[in-house]
Amino acid sequence: MDSHRGSPDPASPAAARWLARASFLAVLATAAVLVVFAGLHTLTLLLAAVGTILIAVVGLFWFLSSRGVVRWVSLAALVIAPLVFLGLLIRASLLWVVVTSIVLLVIAGICARSAIRRDNAGPAMPERGASRPEHAFLVMNPRSGGGKVGTFDLRRKAEALGAEVALLDGPGFVDVAALTRDAVERGADLLGVAGGDGTQALVAGIAAEHDLSYLVISAGTRNHFAADLGLDLDDPARCLDALVDGTEIRVDLGEIGGRTFVNNASFGAYAEVVQSPEYRDDKRGTMLRMLPDLIGNHRGAGLRVRAGNMTIDNPQAVLISNGPYETHDLAGLGRRPRIDRGVLGMVTISVDSAKDALGLLRRTRQRGLTQDTVDAVVIEADAQEIPVGVDGEALVFPTPVRCTIRPGALRVLVPRERPGIHRPPTRVDWVRLLDLSVHAQPIFSRVKPFGRRR
Repeated sequence: MDSHRGSPDPASPAAARWLARASFLAVLATAAVLVVFAGLHTLTLLLAAVGTILIAVVGLFWFLSSRGVVRWVSLAALVIAPLVFLGLLIRASLLWVVVTSIVLLVIAGICARSAIRRDNAGPAMPERGASRPEHAFLVMNPRSGGGKVGTFDLRRKAEALGAEVALLDGPGFVDVAALTRDAVERGADLLGVAGGDGTQALVAGIAAEHDLSYLVISAGTRNHFAADLGLDLDDPARCLDALVDGTEIRVDLGEIGGRTFVNNASFGAYAEVVQSPEYRDDKRGTMLRMLPDLIGNHRGAGLRVRAGNMTIDNPQAVLISNGPYETHDLAGLGRRPRIDRGVLGMVTISVDSAKDALGLLRRTRQRGLTQDTVDAVVIEADAQEIPVGVDGEALVFPTPVRCTIRPGALRVLVPRERPGIHRPPTRVDWVRLLDLSVHAQPIFSRVKPFGRRR
């Protein structure tokens, strides 16, 4: 029987009501502080703040897309603009007013989001009971994540639980796919990986192909897939608890050119950068050195993105993800609270000028930033093959490149207790919040939808 974690607690209506009231009080307090202590300077403060943000965005664009004197002048503007704004506040004795207002607005936002989240907590990915595997086969990379396999004694702990462990410590190339397929032929009923997301994706694809359970062990460097599953990133040994008493969730898998990915595939500027041999040793320096050519001078293949009825020409960067990322940050690259919605996430960035860079703030559809969920994406190019970053690995694919989603393809075995289960930030609906602050239960949740039958 499926179960859902994260249902609201019985005390949430009263708590949500008081949090909603607290959010309105914080907003009123902000307005009062600005009117009483800033007075006629309030409009000037807002204009100065907006001007500082615009200068910073344009300065950052020119710093990333230029070289020589222009780059360093842009960096100077990027640094000086906030300092000038700060100096004006200090000179007008308004610094404390701005700081107090910001703190109050942050409190208002926290209370508002908490109120709505308590009132209407969304379900996590559904889980179902799972039997203990009889022949678990685990691939472990001792070099991944700075040596976490050895640090946390993962091999010994896994073997103590009855798992077969293949350690990738050979001097030469190890064909992980062949190793895993051999284990399947010998009767493995669970496959798993302690390593990076590239290896995770490879073995996960084989597990999905044979409809076998899959175990993720957070022993990589960034552990994006493990994080979105809610697994413990500080102690990967806790992931092994699933072998004894685990539950199962079904998640989607992305596919690019016949290859599985668990996180994302990136095209354009970032994919070009990671192809550089110097990138591993000097990520920041390589990025700053190559971006002016990739953004300002349009080096690299010209891309065209086709998804449904949408066509986007010449984006600088494209990210196709296995499920959409949260969209509360500028590029939409936060967390994926669910990976079982059966859709791809798509983010494109088209920035040819400072005007387009400002479009990132407005989230315009034509230039700047585009975010969508789609069933399939085709990336065309004016080259026969293009570089692609797939789950952090630098690869090359022939064009056109097609990305699709395989809904519910992978059965993931997870521990019952997952400390990293994450919920997306709640969008604040102030009308609903006002109703919530007055009533114990919002009007909208008490009225049944017209024409809907249970």
